[in-house]
Amino acid sequence: MTPGGLLALLLLACVAMAAEPAPAPRTGKLAIGWAAADITPPEPVALCGQFNTRISKRVNDPLTATALAIEARDADGVLDQAVIVSCDVVAFRRRDLEQIRALVKPRAPDLDPAKILMGATHTHTAPVLVDAREEGYHPHDIMCTFVYRVPEKGVMQPRDYVELFCARIADAVAEAWKARKPGGVSWSLAYAVVGHNRRAVYSNGRAQMYGATDRPDFDTFESTHDPGVELLFTWDEARQLTGVVVNLACPSQEVESADYVSADFWHDARVELRKRHGDGLFVLPQCSAAGDLSPHLLFRKQAEATLRRRKGNLSPRQEIGQRIARAVADGLELAKGDIRSELPFIHKTHMIPLPVRKVTKQEYDAAKKACEDFEARGVDKLDGPSYIRWRLARNIAARFEIQDEQGFYQTEVHTLRLGDIAMATNPFELYIDYGLRMKARSPAEQTFVVQIACDSLAYLPTERGVAGGHYSAEIMSNIVGPEGGRLLVERTVEALKAMWK
Repeated sequence: MTPGGLLALLLLACVAMAAEPAPAPRTGKLAIGWAAADITPPEPVALCGQFNTRISKRVNDPLTATALAIEARDADGVLDQAVIVSCDVVAFRRRDLEQIRALVKPRAPDLDPAKILMGATHTHTAPVLVDAREEGYHPHDIMCTFVYRVPEKGVMQPRDYVELFCARIADAVAEAWKARKPGGVSWSLAYAVVGHNRRAVYSNGRAQMYGATDRPDFDTFESTHDPGVELLFTWDEARQLTGVVVNLACPSQEVESADYVSADFWHDARVELRKRHGDGLFVLPQCSAAGDLSPHLLFRKQAEATLRRRKGNLSPRQEIGQRIARAVADGLELAKGDIRSELPFIHKTHMIPLPVRKVTKQEYDAAKKACEDFEARGVDKLDGPSYIRWRLARNIAARFEIQDEQGFYQTEVHTLRLGDIAMATNPFELYIDYGLRMKARSPAEQTFVVQIACDSLAYLPTERGVAGGHYSAEIMSNIVGPEGGRLLVERTVEALKAMWK
């Protein structure tokens, strides 16, 4: 054979090999379990999410933690497992999740505790989970800066609520795991306008969270929003709907400054969904990347008010709840004909070292000066907002002093493949641009990005956000900055792509 002929044969062989389909992924039969726990405080509490101290005057509606257990098995044993949890709080610390895992372990010995992942809905009308008297916390534990001096009498202390919170969620996880039965899943995409970009940009390039848009120098919004609603439905063996995961890009903070306990618009969504689909329906809400979004309107306020009045004087929460319920109904109609009980299931846990946002010398000097000014007034005499600002300034100074030796944060990230869809968690109030990059580059048909999950590291802004400045993009609001955000996207996309190889 001539050299040319041999080369042609080799090329044909290569083409044939390239044309061969990838080996089919390992599939398993699903077992699914659900449970929910009431995490409403039994006493007045300090509410988390604002600079001023708010002590709850009543319970407007319950706080809920919802757990979905999924396991897949084939003839060789367990493919993988997960317990996905959602809870109606503003955020929680990694130590809280570790406590939950430790409580679950003896009650569910066949569940790997590392396979428990949890996200917060980010309601601003739920208890604070950090005690102001806690000492020795790490400067990267940024939740320890947003704390309140809680009266000793007549108010449930944060440390006591944390015990209730962890114990009841552990109950829900163990119950969901024990409740596993053969079942199926289906998924769909729908749309609902809930979140809006909340960072107004002006002609000088500066940005402001909730900035006025009727100013003559208003230019645009810093980024976009995402009306997509990712839906995962679960079914029993009789093909009856048992629950739904609803993932959308908006924190639940419509009534964020209220002085009562509330799950915010997710309560209204649950009520509306159960009206339509039965009281036994489990609803597991997830907040997608939405660090720069909120349900608040920065324009069209009067038009929206007119719309709600014409619908029967709906509250903003009720309107959002109905939008979510309509999206679920739309998705359900499309998904109920494609229920799968055997499919690929992969769940990976990653510890990704992300570079911290460096405190500049100028920021350090400003923080030290602020500390001195607050302390000269007397820390015990500071009002609630000033007390938090003092703690923030003290934290910035402490971060500057350790950043050369401790320049990375070990960040827990979960990636899952369930059939043709994916899920990816992160512990940030993640600016939407990062979430869109993940979704656009993911190999999955749909990607459920879940923020404020398994830890809480406050905001992660983009370069554009940092350039614009203001709250959520300033050093006091960030442990990780844009460099870490880009790396988070790359590592997450790499992990997702590996699940489709």
